[in-house]
Amino acid sequence: MYAIVEIAGQQFKVAKDQKVFVHRLASEEGDKVSFDNVLLLDNDGDVTIGAPAIDGAAVEAKVVKHLKGDKVIVFKKKRRKGYRVKNGHRQSLTEIVIEDIVAKGATKKAAPKKKAEPKAKEEAKPAAKKATTKKSTSKKGDDLKKIEGIGPKAAEALTNAGVDTYAKLAKKSADEVKEILTEASSTLAHLDPGTWADQAQLAADGKWDELQKWQDELNGGK
Repeated sequence: MYAIVEIAGQQFKVAKDQKVFVHRLASEEGDKVSFDNVLLLDNDGDVTIGAPAIDGAAVEAKVVKHLKGDKVIVFKKKRRKGYRVKNGHRQSLTEIVIEDIVAKGATKKAAPKKKAEPKAKEEAKPAAKKATTKKSTSKKGDDLKKIEGIGPKAAEALTNAGVDTYAKLAKKSADEVKEILTEASSTLAHLDPGTWADQAQLAADGKWDELQKWQDELNGGK
């Protein structure tokens, strides 16, 4: 029978009557000590693994003596700096002898069960359904650039002024349109909107063939 146990920050594989050298313990020579952080037990092939430690299991030992380990040389050097340091170190140890391995009541710890997380798909379904049923209420205006004489800048100026459909443009006089263009930019003041209202009326009525025939005769909207 053997066990893997943690003693003074180190893990050891121990068996009964085995001598072990561990980091210096605070106990006096001859004292009985017990270590209950047993990670694994093997009882004639019956292996019990802790999670991380085994409940009820312990390793009992006796402190034999305190001593120091072999000297270890620690040498430090820095290239091209003229730095060299040589030190010796002897680790303080405690010799113990394993007297017994207690396995009574040793049980395996079950790993904690993870809580079932809600499925992302199920959470996303209501949002997706809502997104598909929601209809856009915004309505785009007409393409005013189809009117002869209206370019992108002029169309933007009219749209910003609220004239974004053929029907609205058809109701505007040439002077009103001229005022909108002049206020928007001085570079649009030279445009002549004299025929824009009539063209817009044909576009609003859907008379595209008639509008196209007229536009072929126009030059810059004039």
